Amino acid sequence: MESELCLIAACIWAISIIVDILISLASLHLAITILFFPVSSSHICALPYFTEVCGYNGPIYMTYPTLALAPLMLEDYRKVMVDRRGEAEQFSNDHIMECMKKVIPVDLKQTIQVDEDLQIRAYYAGHVLGAAMFYAKVGDAAMVYTGDYNMTPDRHLGAAQIDRMQLDLLITESTYATTIRDSKYGREREFLKAVHNCVASGGKVLIPTFALGRAQELCILLDDYWERMNLKIPIYFSAGLTVQANMYYKMLISWTSQKVKETYTTRNAFDFKNVQKFDRSMIDAPGPCVLFATPGMISGGFSLEVFKRWAPSKLNLITLPGYCVAGTIGHKLMSGKPTKIDLDKDTQIDVQCQIHQLAFSPHTDSKGIMDLVKFLSPKHVILVHGEKPKMVTLKERIHSELGIPCHDPANNETVSISSTLSIKAESSSMFIQSCSTPNFKFLKRNLNDKINSKELSSKEGGTSSMFFRRRSNPHVKHLNRNLDEKFDSSLSCGPELEVSDDRVNEGILVMENGKKTKVVHQDELLLLLGEQEHEVRFANCSPIYFGSLDDTHVMDCISRKSLWLSQLSSKLSSELSDRNVQNFGEYLQVESFTLSICSKESCPYRTTNRIENESAAAFYCCSWLVADEVLAWQIISILEKHDLSST
Repeated sequence: MESELCLIAACIWAISIIVDILISLASLHLAITILFFPVSSSHICALPYFTEVCGYNGPIYMTYPTLALAPLMLEDYRKVMVDRRGEAEQFSNDHIMECMKKVIPVDLKQTIQVDEDLQIRAYYAGHVLGAAMFYAKVGDAAMVYTGDYNMTPDRHLGAAQIDRMQLDLLITESTYATTIRDSKYGREREFLKAVHNCVASGGKVLIPTFALGRAQELCILLDDYWERMNLKIPIYFSAGLTVQANMYYKMLISWTSQKVKETYTTRNAFDFKNVQKFDRSMIDAPGPCVLFATPGMISGGFSLEVFKRWAPSKLNLITLPGYCVAGTIGHKLMSGKPTKIDLDKDTQIDVQCQIHQLAFSPHTDSKGIMDLVKFLSPKHVILVHGEKPKMVTLKERIHSELGIPCHDPANNETVSISSTLSIKAESSSMFIQSCSTPNFKFLKRNLNDKINSKELSSKEGGTSSMFFRRRSNPHVKHLNRNLDEKFDSSLSCGPELEVSDDRVNEGILVMENGKKTKVVHQDELLLLLGEQEHEVRFANCSPIYFGSLDDTHVMDCISRKSLWLSQLSSKLSSELSDRNVQNFGEYLQVESFTLSICSKESCPYRTTNRIENESAAAFYCCSWLVADEVLAWQIISILEKHDLSST
């Protein structure tokens, strides 16, 4: 039975563009729910437009940190788009405030019953402050939508954590579908060396980063290094959003890494001793410095403004710690070492500075994705949030190594995932008893494998013992008595007693309104239904060949049928020597199987009305109970294969 998961899990990529949405229906009921995973402008910027302009009025769920940071991110995005880029305003600050009033906050591992059918639960995802994976369940159909996550702990955040569950579907990001990162400590040393060499030579270091996550991670790293090396060169945050984000990191310590939690009572890791606010007037100030500026891909904003001024100097360094989307300045710098970058048709940037790229992205790598898929072992996987060629490689790897069907749908492509419906049912005492009644069967057979009697003796502690050999069926045991080592040859090729005990029975699933589902014995069904005993029979009507019927055309109908039944009785008695074939004149009977000559022109049980030789054939009808199904088809096969004209 298929059950469709009723959920819209929304991950919002750009204004008025909503991607990574899963929509499914349960019968005619539709629940629309928006779940936000990490809080960043690239994931939430369309939310006010969706709720206040498009009119969405369904539930919206966010973790507490996401709810706290979302208004800051949205207002910052609005200002950048309208005030700095001069684009048309898609939503106002009032829209943001009204939108936030509709959000329902959730705790980690808190089970939320959205409505009668839909249940959701958030799990820690690492990545950035407040990021969560969401588990969703409708009936027996269950899925996990990861959003962005990190399977490796950072200095300031822990690794993703989720319970092992039975899932029909896992939807996972695949940003680094084919990348396997080297040692984190090696990458940190390389980063610190590059920064130290630059400032020691009098240069300036620009670290384009997003306000959440990488900024805090690298600030902790640099602040600690500056303390150990006793460096006095200033480290700057671009004022505004990053400073406000830091305030929330200080408040929400319970969402951070274990190390940050442990040292919190003596020192807050986000109280940076060597990091200061940066003012725009300081861009051309002389002397070395380190500056964190947003956004991380140098796609605009303050990081682009600083890049224009610092890129022409060979002393300066641009270090790119994260993933950059194709088309951005960051991506162009990572793709090689360009000497010129065209910002637009009228603006060209002279690039003489050093370019340093490090894998400090908060996204999990290929190994992390495989580890999560292996841990959860879902029935199906869907890859999203990645580059198509790399997603194809990862999809093939998941299928070949883990044996799990994997999909990488394009935008607007529909993927249908079926799920198995499980029903919890009680069992009646009669049914349980019928399944536990011993059902021993004894068989003699020859051993094919030579048995080392010495090994048997040592295992059993003597020369005379009873031994058991297990097979795939736990109830099947092979018994033999080893009386002495001299009987080794006879034991390896002589008769062996095989005992099987298959305790299996068929039950009937009973589902009544307002009552628990129950499995009962077939003898209990009539009592439950308040009906008298009846039986279900199977029936079949087929042609049978008696040879030439010319000799019988002068006989009356009853005589012909009697003659043919007599011939059939003789044939079956010879073929079924271990069965009692009874001839009652009008029909034959073997166990519950009955057979009679059919004289109807159109029989409802007839499998075919075409016969090869009408002058030599007639039709017979038979019926039987399910208990004698094997016997019935054995008799039908006998009648189909043999010509009774010689009988």
